[in-house]
Amino acid sequence: MKKLAIAAISAAGIAALSACNSGDPEVVVESEAGDITKEEFYEEMKNRYGEATLEQMITVQVLGNHYDVSDEEVDKEVESIKEQLGEQFDTWMMQQGFSDEEALRSTIYATLLQEEAAAEDVEITDEEIEEQYDLMKIEIEARHILVDDEDTAKEVKEKLDKGYDFAELAEEYSEDESNAEDGGDLGFFSVGVMAPEQGRMAPEFEEAVIDMNVDEISDPVETDFGFHIIEVTDKREKEDIGSLEDNKDNIRRAILNEKVDPLETEEKIQKLIEDADIDIKIEGMEDLLEEEEPAQPSENDETDDEENEDSDEQENNDAENE
Repeated sequence: MKKLAIAAISAAGIAALSACNSGDPEVVVESEAGDITKEEFYEEMKNRYGEATLEQMITVQVLGNHYDVSDEEVDKEVESIKEQLGEQFDTWMMQQGFSDEEALRSTIYATLLQEEAAAEDVEITDEEIEEQYDLMKIEIEARHILVDDEDTAKEVKEKLDKGYDFAELAEEYSEDESNAEDGGDLGFFSVGVMAPEQGRMAPEFEEAVIDMNVDEISDPVETDFGFHIIEVTDKREKEDIGSLEDNKDNIRRAILNEKVDPLETEEKIQKLIEDADIDIKIEGMEDLLEEEEPAQPSENDETDDEENEDSDEQENNDAENE
């Protein structure tokens, strides 16, 4: 799925930059080796994290002026993370670079603002959410035979219709080396937007098995991997997935990630930033939001291209002469 998240940078860097004042001569570290002033600390943090931090702060401020994300929404996300991680929460916080929960809350707030911007032009109906919730309840067991072309797929299907053994045909025909020797067995898997992203079946494959009955064999199903002949061998209900209300927000977010074009969202946010008429007064960062002009090809580049074309033509002539 296409994730919608503003890249999190060092929480320590954000906190340090926010706390520093470039005009303050206060000493923040004393030692026998010398002192470190707040000014020196600020300059170091600015050099390391400054551009990324400032960009994020500007983005959050602009989005916050257009969209509303409440403290309650942020609280809900934090509690959800705690519930999922349990005793591993503190370890996870450290691994992600969050110094405290406030740093986590800041990143969640930024992410939710970006989601609001993305969701503004996307319609998600209650029916879609309920449909995906129903798919969450089931796991499907299937096996398949994957081949490169439709003619071979039709040949395999005809043999199955005549009573040939599926497992034997899988071993003979299937290009899926991970399970061909196991009769094409894929085991149980989840479908729909809430299925685990890693190892999720291709959309066309999912669409086929969702509508199939147990022991039914499909006609050839084309995906990016080739042509599949699929047999659904079992369907079972999952236990304790929670109520529709419990899952509604996560399902909506997953559907949003399916529907949204990240590039369009990025362009939309950049337009909002441009329209905000931002004037950066930090020395050395005044042009932070200026777009770089695309590099123009030089005369040398054109000469090199011509030489490469001549070289390619000569190689082709030599090959023909041979």
